[in-house]
Amino acid sequence: MTHGLEKSDSVVVAMKPANKAGSPASEWVEPRTGTKGNAEDSRTRRTQSRASVSPGLDRVRQAARLRKKQPLTALLHHVTVDLLREAFLALKRRAAPGADGVTWQDYEQGLEERLGDLHARIHRGGYRAQPVRRRFIPKPDGRQRPLGIAALEDKVVQRAVVAVLNAIYEEDFLGFSYGFRPGRGQHDALDALCVAIKGKRVNWCSTLTSRASSTRSTMTGCCAS
Repeated sequence: MTHGLEKSDSVVVAMKPANKAGSPASEWVEPRTGTKGNAEDSRTRRTQSRASVSPGLDRVRQAARLRKKQPLTALLHHVTVDLLREAFLALKRRAAPGADGVTWQDYEQGLEERLGDLHARIHRGGYRAQPVRRRFIPKPDGRQRPLGIAALEDKVVQRAVVAVLNAIYEEDFLGFSYGFRPGRGQHDALDALCVAIKGKRVNWCSTLTSRASSTRSTMTGCCAS
């Protein structure tokens, strides 16, 4: 399936279905060999993830879509016990504990009481993030990469706040943006790049390698006339 590019799109990339419901599709989608159905799966995942979000966040999303230049304030009341519970259940259960030593299984004991107390502290201004546990991971060249591990309760709050902010900013992101977005990842970006190279007349490709980041990464972009 082929969709027309938006007027401002100068770089040709194979793109996923547009995230702006109700607006004309702005992206071109075809999965690469071995990933058949990826485009449809992506839309399904996003639909399912949105279905689990509270009606309050749906209203935030609608407001962000309709009033793009108007700042959205008074958002804290959307951080509910239900949203905190959803954030907790989405955490990795075998993740290393933070500075307080509390694991997912520890926090699960008396979960509703813990979430109720956390919710109360957040809304009365009594919540304070705990120190981050610092660990170092050895790198191939002998150096060490610092890694910060947040306390589990802080992870719950972070994920809940991200859900509220996603309801706003997902309405602004274009469909060819993949970094740190719900239901998307590097493999989706590679699918898009593969389709661009195979399905469009490519004049040149540019490769950028980052050497100073925590892990060496390479990014490639293509342009076509």
